[in-house]
Amino acid sequence: MHYDAIIIGAGMSGLASGIRLAYFDRQVLLVERHEVYGGLNSFYTLAGRRFDVGLHALTNYVPPGVKSAPLPKLLRQLRIDRSALHLCGQLGSEIRFPQKRLRFDNDFALLRQEVAEGFPQQADSFDRLVADIRAYDDLSLSTPRRSTRQVLCTYLTDPLLMDMLLCPLMYYGNAEEDDMDFTQFVTMFKSIFLEGLSRPRDGVRVILKTLVKKFRQCGGTLRTRCGVERLETDRHRVTGVRLESGETLTADAILSSAGLVETMQLCSDSPEPPPEAEIGRLSFTESISCLDTTPAALGLDSTIIFFNDAPRFVYRRPEDLVDTRSGVICCPNNFEEHDHLPEGILRVTSLANHDRWLELNDEAYAAAKREAYRATLDRASKFVPEFRPRTVFSDFFTPRTIRRFTGHLGGAVYGSPAKVRDGRTRLKNLFICGTDQGFLGIVGAMLSGISMANLHVLQDG
Repeated sequence: MHYDAIIIGAGMSGLASGIRLAYFDRQVLLVERHEVYGGLNSFYTLAGRRFDVGLHALTNYVPPGVKSAPLPKLLRQLRIDRSALHLCGQLGSEIRFPQKRLRFDNDFALLRQEVAEGFPQQADSFDRLVADIRAYDDLSLSTPRRSTRQVLCTYLTDPLLMDMLLCPLMYYGNAEEDDMDFTQFVTMFKSIFLEGLSRPRDGVRVILKTLVKKFRQCGGTLRTRCGVERLETDRHRVTGVRLESGETLTADAILSSAGLVETMQLCSDSPEPPPEAEIGRLSFTESISCLDTTPAALGLDSTIIFFNDAPRFVYRRPEDLVDTRSGVICCPNNFEEHDHLPEGILRVTSLANHDRWLELNDEAYAAAKREAYRATLDRASKFVPEFRPRTVFSDFFTPRTIRRFTGHLGGAVYGSPAKVRDGRTRLKNLFICGTDQGFLGIVGAMLSGISMANLHVLQDG
């Protein structure tokens, strides 16, 4: 069967691109190899409890009525009413290092005040940096890469402040080790600090189910349990999409949210192995602890804590299974209007080594999970009240889990460090959307899907 477009992967970017194309009467097929859609931001049920995967917070939050920010623009493009998502703002988050603490919320004035008080000699320089960030065009598809650390040194002189600003922005979207592309830094700075954090009242499934419903209403076709085995090529174009079932389909355009390296490896003429430099090296472990009380009742009222317990912030693949020196502690209860949650929840995320986790046999893997869970919570307990005696249930995932459910080589949550801003590949009708196109976060992923659909299918068509 022939389609105007086949989209690989029913995550945020795949669903958004599908909706956009279906609105304009394109015949669109969206294929997802798993039973549950969502990709990096999905959901599951375990022991009668419902959990989100990936989602700590939705970035780019702005109050209702604001029209010029990415979130309302996105919703207009998808023709989705904001009320369908029931977004609840954060109560307030913080960046915690041994020497200092910076608080921030959805009003940028708080972070500016914290920087001025904590780093008085850097206050004017920080204001100049923020002014230039506000004016920067981070949506350009042709801006060359620049080192964020080098750019920051032209504004700031205190390495501690630079580390503290980088910590949350790297943990929430950076695929590079120790540094990041300045355009991506600007995108994350705007989305987290200048705009803000929120969470759908009932979790990520609200967003996904809204997108799936809209896609189907527009006439799009979604097939789950439908993996792509190979992309048949003639060196210039994709000539056929061969499914794992043996069926072969054709399309004028193929948009893939499966990742740059992973997509190109599907091509029948791709060399083996893939280029090492294009495989992401950053993966994570995450623990989920369910409590018989709320974090606030234990004295923890922050929504998210980005912490570092070392003299300098190190963001790279660790030599050991897990690096607990830095990480993220998220409290889903500490958003507005989340008093309906049946239990207290704490999530702790740490950097991990994908290759080391994959080397373990089943027995060693189970033991390593128990030890990593203990070690990450030992470290987290230095930054939050002791909560472990109140734990009634826990779950823990590793880079092996990420590899299994996303297919990302290296268990790389944020994909390849080699982003393709314009989405183009060496094949004329194959395009990349999502994480490896370069727009970040849930809102960024959806904007990526829309942008690539507009540029490569609707505009060209």
